[in-house]
Amino acid sequence: MRPGAVALAVSSLVVLGAGPPAPPPLPARMADTGGGTQLITAVAPKRASTTGTVTWWDRGGDGRWTKRGSTPARFGANGLVTGASRKQGTNTTPTGLYGLPYAFGIKAAPRGTAYTYRRVHQDSWWCQDNGSRSYNRWTEPRAADCRAAESEHLITYRAQYAHALVIGFNYGRPVRGRGAGIFLHVNGRGATAGCVSVPEKAMRRILRWADPARRPHIAIGTVSGNTAVTRP
Repeated sequence: MRPGAVALAVSSLVVLGAGPPAPPPLPARMADTGGGTQLITAVAPKRASTTGTVTWWDRGGDGRWTKRGSTPARFGANGLVTGASRKQGTNTTPTGLYGLPYAFGIKAAPRGTAYTYRRVHQDSWWCQDNGSRSYNRWTEPRAADCRAAESEHLITYRAQYAHALVIGFNYGRPVRGRGAGIFLHVNGRGATAGCVSVPEKAMRRILRWADPARRPHIAIGTVSGNTAVTRP
């Protein structure tokens, strides 16, 4: 065999074995990641899905996104729906890009948590009453104009709210009837009422990782291309 033939054979194997280049990480393919250097993506296979994956990412000084962790996730019992058209009480998870105002929990914050962390007490409520001035807000004690039947008594969800991050859906300027109390929290027994949930170990890791100074956001969407690309 000629010396050149060996070199040709080897280079051919390298080309054939290389395969197509890996796609850029998900945050690099999004039109908007919130402007910070941390991002959580919550992605379901399709809109009707009740399960998917939560991944958390860091953006380095070179602008490149690096995956820091990933975990199975659960979504609303009736799947996902565009945040701007969501209706309260539909058990759907709103797609879109949202801020993460603060964390809370029945258990103490994991060591190293940088987020503002509110402890849940016996009189801690999340108001979902459309007629209340406290709509889509923590109220402690429950506001006089917020009916208990239209609110979540947080301490009764001991598994789910062991640790949680508030998702800023319908939060800045709440639209009545669109929905309230959307969180990233610990798994319960199955699909959620509209939140995103993960195993407790993963939730604790996320809280230790998240740094409010780095302006983390959460992007909720689907594999088929409906992952948040604009802010609702």
